[in-house]
Amino acid sequence: MSDSKAQLARLEINGRKCEFPVLTGSEGEQSVDIRRLRKETGLTTFDPGFVNTASCQSAITYLDGEKGILRYRGYPVEELIKICNFIDVAYLLIHGVLPNEQVRNDFARLLNRHSMIHESMRTFFDHFPENAHPMAILSAMVVSLSSFYPEMESDQEGVDMAATRLLSKIRTIAAFSYKKSIGEPVVQPSYKLSYCENFLNMMFASPVANYKLDPVVVRALDQLLILHADHEQNCSTSAVRLIGSSGANLYASVSAGICALWGPAHGGANQGVIQMLERLQAEGGDAKKIIDRAKDPNANFRLMGFGHRVYKTYDPRARIAKQLCEEVLGKLGINEPLLDLAMKLEQAALSDEYFIERNLYPNVDFYTGIIFRAMGIPTDMFTVMFAIGRLPGWIANWLEWMSDPAQKIGRPRQLYVGPKKQKVPPRKQGGF
Repeated sequence: MSDSKAQLARLEINGRKCEFPVLTGSEGEQSVDIRRLRKETGLTTFDPGFVNTASCQSAITYLDGEKGILRYRGYPVEELIKICNFIDVAYLLIHGVLPNEQVRNDFARLLNRHSMIHESMRTFFDHFPENAHPMAILSAMVVSLSSFYPEMESDQEGVDMAATRLLSKIRTIAAFSYKKSIGEPVVQPSYKLSYCENFLNMMFASPVANYKLDPVVVRALDQLLILHADHEQNCSTSAVRLIGSSGANLYASVSAGICALWGPAHGGANQGVIQMLERLQAEGGDAKKIIDRAKDPNANFRLMGFGHRVYKTYDPRARIAKQLCEEVLGKLGINEPLLDLAMKLEQAALSDEYFIERNLYPNVDFYTGIIFRAMGIPTDMFTVMFAIGRLPGWIANWLEWMSDPAQKIGRPRQLYVGPKKQKVPPRKQGGF
């Protein structure tokens, strides 16, 4: 980032003129530095949703919503997904560089070594209700890790180990929560299997049924996790940074991120899309009628999976997910009516002026649920899959915040619109 003395933003309020520097990022993005605004003018900015506010400087992910660009540490996501696996990308996000073969193998072995959860934690699963949502279990179990592994706060080596433990154990916790929900015994991780192979085996193997790992499914899972690995300062990542700004440890901060991701307007959208497609298919699946209904302001219907807060063009992740969806279902020999409906809806929407004028293109959630469904992942686990993929980005952002000397505890201002000072009326004494 550069602080260009030649570029200044000028503000005039009540006859007083103030100047604020314009900061320029490495990709040419510019931001007005208003850190002195309140001190010099007594004013704050009003920006609901922080859509015009850069809350931090970050070297992790670059996103251009107008051009449809997404890069992790400078690498285009469409190139990473072709060449790398999820372990490569997780290491890249957390450590800042792509690992060579030796480093990757060492990292993979370290992840396997720490993939088991503490035996005492297994009793926690027994006390969740049978119908507990996997995201509720995941967030509770992640924050509890700080009780079993408190040494992370001692030094940098401890923090690095905490990040590794969390990245490894989250898949075990997720798989155990699924086994709990269906009343089956848990399957322990194996040192013989890769990161994604281990997760799938823990999910679907059982004492009475042999689960054969399909390389098509394993590779697809790798790619889906890469797609979700980071996405700049989204709601859940901002939550991780905000909680971390109080000095909270990594486990607590990530648990907050999981809770934020759970919302239907964020990570929960992938579950909402598949449920919507199932419902629309049952109603006849007429794409034109569905599009007309989505445009009707009185219909109380929203076409989920379209539009994005940042992207004003086709979500680059959605392009990859669509292609991956066709490849996976084709290789597995699955005829999926929901994919046919999804593609008809996309075609109808992209040729409709209503959607074109509003930049409503498919986002990453529109196709990923169909792929998870083809893998055998239950619908209520879709957002958990998102969380596993997003974890490296959360960790990277937490670590970056902790090492940034410019950061302070998050404390947004507000514009108060409540009643003015009031006098408390007399009250009779007594009562409980």
